[in-house]
Amino acid sequence: MANSALRGYFRRMADRYDSFAALAAREIEGVHYRIRIAERPSPIAVVAPHGGCIEPGTSEATLAIADDTFSFYCFESLTLRAKGDGLHITSTRFDEPQALRLAQNSEILIGVHGRKNGEDAASVWVGGLHEPLRDAISAALRDSGFRARSVGDGHPLAGRDPANICNRGRRGAGVQLELPRALRISFAHERGRRERFAAAVRRALLHMKS
Repeated sequence: MANSALRGYFRRMADRYDSFAALAAREIEGVHYRIRIAERPSPIAVVAPHGGCIEPGTSEATLAIADDTFSFYCFESLTLRAKGDGLHITSTRFDEPQALRLAQNSEILIGVHGRKNGEDAASVWVGGLHEPLRDAISAALRDSGFRARSVGDGHPLAGRDPANICNRGRRGAGVQLELPRALRISFAHERGRRERFAAAVRRALLHMKS
């Protein structure tokens, strides 16, 4: 699929909220959304800024990758909305204070997202500014039987903006994982497959060279 077509296919409706403060002024924590976070003595944090009903399955993948090793953060919508999910805040504007604090305390962030299947319902698109780690995760996923490809400049879901939450760690470069809907659905029904996916990502992180 050409990049121009990709941009059209994956373009979202405009976010209802352009900041967490605007969201929190109208939505109720514990009713409309919740935040799950654990800070651990690790330089790496795995984050799902669009968990729960926003991009289903991304929280579960995040927790599986983090396991008991890495810090994690999940912002989760608890309510389905008739037209998309009104609690989506795009990654370049995601400024929930606990997420920003975790980013400031972490060297590298791994952002876990969900995308539509499009014409590629199987591949994990791996982006972000930390290119060596991006490529290592892609290779580890392929070695474990998953389809994955590194995406870079010009790709609409490459996670290359320095303001993207995945690039807000102390190194200023992280990794973004875009999981197609079909893969996320399979994880919900095949826990072993989800764990194999998480183990592959974790293996690449644990073998990361400084």
